[in-house]
Amino acid sequence: MSVLLDTNALIWLLDDNVELGKRATEEIDQALSTSRLLTSAASFWEVAMLVAKNRILLDRPVPRWRFDALRLGIEEVPLDGELVVDSVALLDLHADPADRFIVATALKMQATLVTSDARLLAWKGRLARLDARV
Repeated sequence: MSVLLDTNALIWLLDDNVELGKRATEEIDQALSTSRLLTSAASFWEVAMLVAKNRILLDRPVPRWRFDALRLGIEEVPLDGELVVDSVALLDLHADPADRFIVATALKMQATLVTSDARLLAWKGRLARLDARV
């Protein structure tokens, strides 16, 4: 089973944050060793925006942080025209474009989304997901 990390789960994983739950960590480790661990390019954009707005602080520059994520074995799924168009058709999902791109990516890749975002966890769509805190 492929796993796609939402932005918050990606940050927690790279920062070795205790907020990342045991089950989520196990699923991430399993994806790294037996299938695919993914993140959307939108998550790297979102991290860069959060750093630029001083909403989060990283221990290294964003380009290095991204490089370290990729070196760990996380695969970056790029945004393309099909994916961004598909993101518009996600019924009843809130309007945040980054979340829409991330959900559309998880659906396209047939991956389980690991997130702690309450709005994504509560969405009624057909998305496989796992609360990053468990």
